[in-house]
Amino acid sequence: MSPLKNQGTNVMDKQTQHKMSAVFAEQKKLFLSGATQSNAFKKAQLLKLKEAVNHYRTDLRQAMAVDLGRSEEGVDSGEIKPLLNEIDFALTHLDEWTQEQCVPTPSELSHTRSYISREGYGVAYIISPFNYPVYLTGGPLVGAIVGGNTAIIKPSESTPETSKVIEKIVNNTFDPTYAHVFQGAREENEYLLSLPFDLIFFTGSPQVGKIVMAAAAKNLTPVLLELGGKCPAIVLADADLDQAVQELVGAKMFNSGQTCVAPDYIYADKRIKESLVNKLIAALKANYHQAGSNGRIITEQAWSRLENIVATSKGKVLRCGDADKTQRYFSPIVIDDANFDDSSMQGELFGPIFPVLTFEDESEIATNVNTRHPKPLAAYVFTVDPEHGRELIDTIPSGDASINTLMMHASTPWLPFGGVGPSGMGSYHGKYSYEAFTHQKSIRVRKVVKPA
Repeated sequence: MSPLKNQGTNVMDKQTQHKMSAVFAEQKKLFLSGATQSNAFKKAQLLKLKEAVNHYRTDLRQAMAVDLGRSEEGVDSGEIKPLLNEIDFALTHLDEWTQEQCVPTPSELSHTRSYISREGYGVAYIISPFNYPVYLTGGPLVGAIVGGNTAIIKPSESTPETSKVIEKIVNNTFDPTYAHVFQGAREENEYLLSLPFDLIFFTGSPQVGKIVMAAAAKNLTPVLLELGGKCPAIVLADADLDQAVQELVGAKMFNSGQTCVAPDYIYADKRIKESLVNKLIAALKANYHQAGSNGRIITEQAWSRLENIVATSKGKVLRCGDADKTQRYFSPIVIDDANFDDSSMQGELFGPIFPVLTFEDESEIATNVNTRHPKPLAAYVFTVDPEHGRELIDTIPSGDASINTLMMHASTPWLPFGGVGPSGMGSYHGKYSYEAFTHQKSIRVRKVVKPA
């Protein structure tokens, strides 16, 4: 996931600090009033958010074309549609999620009844990334709303045009005492992190996640961290290579590889590796040979980082398209015969580079995947035998996993989405967003019998 970057010498003034503190205080006041807790109120806010997203759909498309080179179809399919689905899913299931649960009571606690209720935390701080700025801002905001919280949001400074539209969507729709966007970079984020929020939701890099968690610790604020890592795509000897290549190319090239659950490297059986690489190169050259066909890399600095990784690789570098640094277009590249010590394997790539490693025996897979990198956000296996694939997946600790498909588990509201260890903490989407943004509260009620 994307790190927060400080662009320029931005120095925050006292007036901005005062406004941030004032909005925080007013949001806390609103939460404590209980006004945000009813399902009727929550549904009304969800409908307002849905209307605003639809209203600014054209603006979002135009902004993301500038910031990330995304097509209208890419914005609709990768940002707007999944967010609207998340809103509709919450509207449908909110009454079910918020039902208080009555549970058994031990016999020694006679004359009492036991309940489990859920209540919002309070004021949530949502820090969203550049790579999917709409969905990864709106998704957590849906969680904050259904949980009965208020929210302060800081979108990414690396997508300035999109962040302006996000600000319009939120600040023109909601009272600042309920939900509000503040723009800014490092100084603004540091000041906001110093406030005693009741919950912090951060999407970004593990490095910045540590900073967020350290800041939260000063106020004992709970955090949800959606981070990243090196997600392996393991291709077994019996895999359908055409299907595997179709999935690999579609997933890795969407948003120019800037997706936290994109396959970060391919780990293929030696017997089918050459055929896999040939098919992969052919597919990339056929579909992504023109500069810009896969969108922009977020900054020139990020573009140069990718180029340096390629330049220092010891593998066989195979360029499959055109590049243009001035437009931040990075060509798709296959690095054949890479190994775990290669420059392409030292951290999450976040770009359209395909390192291809090989194994000779399946017994090598879990050992290398588990020991060479921290637990990934997702692990993938391609095989015609799903049961065998499941056996392999179960040997690789990861946030999530898929067999014969890539990435789309991150867009269904029926599944919890999140990492483990360095790839994240906590999960959300659908019911799991409601649970992530609420505290599970035990309640015991003793019946009092008054004397006659």
